Amino acid sequence: MKNQGSVLSIRKITVVGVLAGISIVLGLTPLGFIPVGPTRATIMHIPVIIGAIAEGPLVGGMIGLIFGLFSIFQAIINPTPVSFVFLNPVVSVLPRILIGVSTYYVYNFLRGLKERKIFWLLNIILGGIIVYLGHGIYSNIVGGRGIWILLMNGLLILLTIGIGIYGHGQLKDKAIDIIIATIVGTLTNTVGVLLSIYLLYGERFVLGMGQDPSMARKVILGIGVANGIPEMIIGVIVVGNVMAVLKGREK
Repeated sequence: MKNQGSVLSIRKITVVGVLAGISIVLGLTPLGFIPVGPTRATIMHIPVIIGAIAEGPLVGGMIGLIFGLFSIFQAIINPTPVSFVFLNPVVSVLPRILIGVSTYYVYNFLRGLKERKIFWLLNIILGGIIVYLGHGIYSNIVGGRGIWILLMNGLLILLTIGIGIYGHGQLKDKAIDIIIATIVGTLTNTVGVLLSIYLLYGERFVLGMGQDPSMARKVILGIGVANGIPEMIIGVIVVGNVMAVLKGREK
């Protein structure tokens, strides 16, 4: 039993090292940012999600910790007008640790449900996102705002529908629990980081971006929608395929 425990411990440490290293490499190179329409979606959180699903919340949390510490390091050596927010571990570290924790426990919970119930849960989540984006389109039309905002929201709706179609196709492979866990993990990162920024540095952060500080809530919410949904889509595709390969090897 002692030897088995040692092997398990070595395996987990190895997984943490490899996936954390991948996350750092993604952050240091353009590989970590993929253009999606008018925005760039980060995939640096994906190794955290994979580690959590494959090895549990401790491994996922440790990879997230390294991801968060690297964010602080980046803010120090390569500062921008808004990098100061990432010097605070509440912004840069805590949400990244929670990615691994939330992903694992959602995945573990969903494994106990029937596939059809999980599918309906996915539909509810995606339906809520589509309704929100649709309301944004309506508000922009009524307010007479720029056409690019309408186009962006329309693109995001199409991408969200794409997740639903992809999820339906994965139902037969029983991978839909991974899809929902990935969505939750991605939202944990996006919402956790941006909510902490809003609560702690809202107006100062928006001012650093060259925007009107009085519009802090709308600006930060806009960032969350514009980046969060593409990141969620890419995460679902990458994590779903990686986990399919890993499960295939286990068989």
